[in-house]
Amino acid sequence: MSDVRTWLVTGANRGIGLEIVKQLIASPTNVVVATCRKPESASALQELATSSSGRIHIVCLDVSDSASISTSVDLAKGVLNAHGLDYLINNAAIMPVHDNSFNLSEETILRTFKVNVVGPALTTQAYLPYLEKGKRKIIVNISSALGSLSLCPQKQQIASYSLSKSALNMLTSKQAVARPDLISFVIDPGWVRTDMGGQAALLSPKDSAAGLLEVVTSATKESSGKFFRYDGETNPW
Repeated sequence: MSDVRTWLVTGANRGIGLEIVKQLIASPTNVVVATCRKPESASALQELATSSSGRIHIVCLDVSDSASISTSVDLAKGVLNAHGLDYLINNAAIMPVHDNSFNLSEETILRTFKVNVVGPALTTQAYLPYLEKGKRKIIVNISSALGSLSLCPQKQQIASYSLSKSALNMLTSKQAVARPDLISFVIDPGWVRTDMGGQAALLSPKDSAAGLLEVVTSATKESSGKFFRYDGETNPW
């Protein structure tokens, strides 16, 4: 099919990632490579794949492990060889502890950066040949208002996570400058009721994912290097 659109979503086994995959397969033209660390225990994703008429391909990918990232490319190439990769959504992330800037643990901050910054960087590099073959060539890094110097509440430290999302923002800016032939930007999905966001959060995964996908699918060259909210508004850095 000439109108096929290919997607790769990391952290697709739960929360926003799972909801993104769920909404994508509502369109018969979307083919999704849905990745997660442990596909064998991703029951909700497995169930979704079973009912997707072969349009969801589950691939093992641990973004904290460079070998796993490389192996995932071999597992996904059968899906992506024909059409390339139109959309890469680097969604997988961790928020391990609510630390502050004076009780940082070396182990925690390094692990957070490895998953939230190094993971998206290496995943994008690994799939770059397929992005170059894609029609849309879009890289979406899922960030947070907590990574914004202007928006992050001063009393709300969550230091390791906030630092990592600020670094992810800078990575995306660098990607946009280095490869103007691609479209690279970051999105704040809002405060979402997930395992990470907690049940007091304002947004459902459904509403967050719907807004996010509207921004992603309508992106143009002018979107590259920007920091969006899930509703299409622009966030300050």
